[in-house]
Amino acid sequence: QVQLVESGGGLVQPGDSLRLSCAASGFTLDDQAIGWFRQAPRKEREGVSCISPDGNTAFYTDSVKGRFTISRDNAKNTVYLDMNDLKPEDTGYYFCAAGGDYSDVYFRLYWGLSVEYSIWGQGTQVTVSS
Repeated sequence: QVQLVESGGGLVQPGDSLRLSCAASGFTLDDQAIGWFRQAPRKEREGVSCISPDGNTAFYTDSVKGRFTISRDNAKNTVYLDMNDLKPEDTGYYFCAAGGDYSDVYFRLYWGLSVEYSIWGQGTQVTVSS
């Protein structure tokens, strides 16, 4: 069964850190771009970050630059999102997704679009609150 499973979410205080993991089963991630998305209550789903299949290129939405780091371990078939200095506005349900046909030129423009990804995980809740 092809699936992505997220883990690592939780309830933390502002300024804390979390590491989210996205583990694949039933397929290999090493030829897929992987994106992280989040959806807060009453808001549209937004792209948070994306990493190229080889791990050499990463994209971030402006609000998380300098605080979040995406990485991947293709040997473990897993992608990570390290989130530091968390803020209440980072609260949301976080999803990872796998996309194909990657190119730097194309994904630089479109990495944040949900339609570029074909396999989605079920998500993990991140709540940042004092």
